[in-house]
Amino acid sequence: MTAPNRSTLWGRILVDELASGGIEAVCIAPGSRSTPLTVAFAEHPDVDVYSHLDERSAAYFALGRARRTSEPTALVCTSGTAAANFHPAILEADRARVPLLALTADRPPELRDSGANQTADQVKLYGDAVRWYADLPEPEADERKGRSLRTTAARALAQTVGVPPGPVHLNCPFRKPLEPIDVPGSVPEAFSETLAGSGREKAFVETEKGRVVPSDEAIRSLATALEGADRPLIVAGPADPADLCALDPDRIVAVAERVGAPVLADPLSGLRFGPHVADSGDSTGSATIVGGYDAYVSELPEPDVVVRFGASPTSKSLRHALRDADAAQTLIDPAGAWREATFTATDHLVASPDAVFERLLAELADSPDGSADPDRDGWLETVSEAERRHWAVRDDATTDEALAEDPFEGAILASVLEHAPDPATVFVSNSMPIRDADRFGRPNDSKLSVIGNRGVSGIDGITSTALGAGSATDEPLVLVTGDLAFYHDANGLLAVDRCDVDATIVLLDNDGGGIFHKLPIEAFDPPFTEQFKTPHGLEFEDLTALYDLEFVPVDPVDFVDAYCRSLERDGTQVLSVTFDSERSHHRRDALEERLLEELVTE
Repeated sequence: MTAPNRSTLWGRILVDELASGGIEAVCIAPGSRSTPLTVAFAEHPDVDVYSHLDERSAAYFALGRARRTSEPTALVCTSGTAAANFHPAILEADRARVPLLALTADRPPELRDSGANQTADQVKLYGDAVRWYADLPEPEADERKGRSLRTTAARALAQTVGVPPGPVHLNCPFRKPLEPIDVPGSVPEAFSETLAGSGREKAFVETEKGRVVPSDEAIRSLATALEGADRPLIVAGPADPADLCALDPDRIVAVAERVGAPVLADPLSGLRFGPHVADSGDSTGSATIVGGYDAYVSELPEPDVVVRFGASPTSKSLRHALRDADAAQTLIDPAGAWREATFTATDHLVASPDAVFERLLAELADSPDGSADPDRDGWLETVSEAERRHWAVRDDATTDEALAEDPFEGAILASVLEHAPDPATVFVSNSMPIRDADRFGRPNDSKLSVIGNRGVSGIDGITSTALGAGSATDEPLVLVTGDLAFYHDANGLLAVDRCDVDATIVLLDNDGGGIFHKLPIEAFDPPFTEQFKTPHGLEFEDLTALYDLEFVPVDPVDFVDAYCRSLERDGTQVLSVTFDSERSHHRRDALEERLLEELVTE
């Protein structure tokens, strides 16, 4: 590999090795110190470059793309505060196990702690939020250093998709000249003939990923417990990107049906939507794939054996029910991490969920003691009836007549998921949208990739993450977001045009932080309105005009028609639906009370 100077050489070697190792996309924010990386990526034929003006939006866009593909996306920025703006997305990638590779340009080491302009301490900037960190050696046409650089690149990529997957940080110091300016003698011609200069035909170091498998004894024990249970339960929390690719929903359904266990499927689990739902029973009251539990789980009999995998469930009601249950609870996690904040699990199985269910199904198939009656305690019938009644109550509340009289945000989430194209990618914002998706998103057989940022559950970067996910697929993209999240990531809207991503954006505008109505602070006003709900009075039509997006005010009664029209059109439309957040909360509470009264008086 030839180059006019050492910094250019270093950028080309690093990018060449990352591309050989599988990097297909990079998000780059402009800057001077990162010039060697930016030029190298821009010139590489095998890497798609997404240019962003805002580092925080760039990082979340990369996060969304990596979440949707389960493969690492690279990030590039200049030195100083630019690198700090990657931090929120890196925190989310850490907790949500999303593979990211952050490449932060830096000044030469001697300028650290010297007062030099635009120089910050970037050494281990992201702390323990990254899986691995390396401070790259200074550029030099030295064969051993070059081999070290290629090896470091290969190691970094392997760490992003390790167990568990997550972000990796490479800090990259560069000396001037940063541009591909010829510096005589800087890079000898013979360097291109060395192993460091030319690399290998494939990646310099190829890492073979394995799978964390359970022991025979653990599988036999778990199978015996499930078969012997009167009220077995499977809980599927939000899935990591790697799990979404690996899990076989049909296999999980087969295990559940064999032992008579309902599957409480989080909307982000990858199990609530898809063809397997049609195979598991009537989606309006399925005893296998269950979605309405948030409204009624407190009224169900306690399970006696619980198998849990994925992150902590979105549903607070479910988390509390599991906390209070006197049951054996097996927590499955391939990294051996503890993702159960109520601290009530009794067993910790360190294995891949897909490996566990693959082995469980084989074990149960060979078992001569398979249950002839999988509903030994009327358990499935009880859950199925509660599920059926929940959706009946929801349907009554979402008729045109009901919405005209008493609109609420949950009806919009129900319609978004019910009328989404098959297939489609649906990104749901934090705060109330994901909670409404959890309670009102009925399981169906459409192949929907429903994703969200539940790692640290912030409202920053929502739009950028959704657009990043959309950039990775040809499927229609739907984003459901609240007004504060929409405002918070307004810079991210530039990616619609700049990165050529179309979306239907459903904006739920309740003029502030509506979720705070769920907290006791609501009763204390002041300071509730000004310091918690924080009404802003913004007209989002003006904001969308800045980015040349079509803004469509929509009455809740007319939402389905407007939504379907948008899905059929090219370009990006923002469908803005206005609500009174306090009234919506009262409506949710009233629906829950109605359902629970029916179940109690049954």
